[in-house]
Amino acid sequence: MDQLVSMGFSSDLASEALTATGGDSIQKATDWILSHRPPHQATTATSQPKLDRFLRPNSKTLTPVGDSNKRPKLSPPPSTHRHRQHQPLSERMRPRTLDDVVGQDHLLSPSSLLRSAVDSNRLPSIIFWGPPGTGKTSIAKSLINSCKDPSQYRFVSLSAVTSGVKDVRDAVETAKKLNLEGKKRTVLFMDEVHRFNKSQQDSFLPVIEDGSILFVGATTENPSFHLITPLLSRCRVLTLNPLKPNHVETLLKRAVDDDSVRGLSSNVEVDDSFVEFLANNCDGDARVALNALEISATMATARGGDGVGVGVAAVVSLDDAKEALQSKHLAYDKAGDQHYNLISALHKSMRGGDANAAIYWLARMLEGGEEPLYIARRLIRFASEDVGLADPSALTQAVACYQASHFLGMPECNVILAQCAAYLALAPKSIAVYRAIGAARKVVKDSVGQNEGVPVHLRNAPTKLMKELGYGKEYIYPPDDPTSAAAQTYLPSSLLHYKFLDWPEGTSGDGQEQEEHRL
Repeated sequence: MDQLVSMGFSSDLASEALTATGGDSIQKATDWILSHRPPHQATTATSQPKLDRFLRPNSKTLTPVGDSNKRPKLSPPPSTHRHRQHQPLSERMRPRTLDDVVGQDHLLSPSSLLRSAVDSNRLPSIIFWGPPGTGKTSIAKSLINSCKDPSQYRFVSLSAVTSGVKDVRDAVETAKKLNLEGKKRTVLFMDEVHRFNKSQQDSFLPVIEDGSILFVGATTENPSFHLITPLLSRCRVLTLNPLKPNHVETLLKRAVDDDSVRGLSSNVEVDDSFVEFLANNCDGDARVALNALEISATMATARGGDGVGVGVAAVVSLDDAKEALQSKHLAYDKAGDQHYNLISALHKSMRGGDANAAIYWLARMLEGGEEPLYIARRLIRFASEDVGLADPSALTQAVACYQASHFLGMPECNVILAQCAAYLALAPKSIAVYRAIGAARKVVKDSVGQNEGVPVHLRNAPTKLMKELGYGKEYIYPPDDPTSAAAQTYLPSSLLHYKFLDWPEGTSGDGQEQEEHRL
């Protein structure tokens, strides 16, 4: 199938052709495609000339790193430009096999689950979870080509963004027919699977259970929160990490050095500093880096205009890269993992007394577009939960921070939030109140309906009847008789002498005077 794809045909069309012709001859598959293409596609790069590429040795050689800072590319034939317009560079450079995948070594080592599965030709149902541009779709599509016997499998690709349950059912019906005929097993790939709701996800359960399909899903969202438990129990969840800069550099250099129809569409020279800048400013997202590379090459070619002739390369500059990215790409979402991970980092940095780290994580959230009042609300909670009685004025500071942020808004309120975060990080800490309310709630919940009534002497008596029933009787008002009031009890009889707040006796902590209003 790799050869058909390299000849200009789509992967779906190539797979269909190989299935129709038995998969034993590239020539038969090519003839089938040319005779079955719809009329409106007849002019779209029939690609017959590209058959010659498989009749001569591959003349492509890789430029060793360090041999030169420039990587010139010869202009490809004009016919290939028309095909390149249909797919972005990130799609054209998608790996064909697992050996082509860069990064994710923890998933692709010789002893890994994926390697063992393809070597034994027994693919399991899998869910790939990771940030955008880290290789989820690429690995999924490479599985079949990497198998010991790829002809045993049929790959069907759907996206939860554009597909529904009907599309899944149609794919499953076809898969069941092929299973009964003993021809191929179907690998159903569902991209962005978290977009399906609970009932839609339920549609996968029976067909995974009975083996009608092998399910492969890809998601950028935490499966624990966005995928149903029965689906997770039927699949193995594999986590992908953001690519490291050296991995992104490898992918960019591969795209620049590739002289086939997959590589850059322009006759360009790319400097190593350009590649390094993109690799360090894409946050491990290969798609962002490759698309920025293609945009930069387009700008460089357009800037050269007629001055760039045959054999003359357009030079891609660092300014082109900065313009293509506009600003540093920030991986952030307001309702997903990054949202909660960053607020957790901010909270833990303040708890640990590291003001520098607290301000850094705050900046990450603000630059990612986080709502400043959300951060301010979390600072208020922190002031009471983690600082508490050790510095009661922290709560006042946090509330003032919220009000000031509300008055000013972004970007002016950023320094107010930073001041409050620094104050809370440097303040003394006490979780005595946090633990006290937790312990009291546990006692209340554990009583299971047996909570005692308020002691009679503590009850309010606003009416004559209540006074006659003894409400408030024998209550000692502490300001009038401090000595006698010291012996007065305030808890229910079953909880007398129970201690919730671990705080030195006789210390109020918050400096407040005793209540002056008598009930």
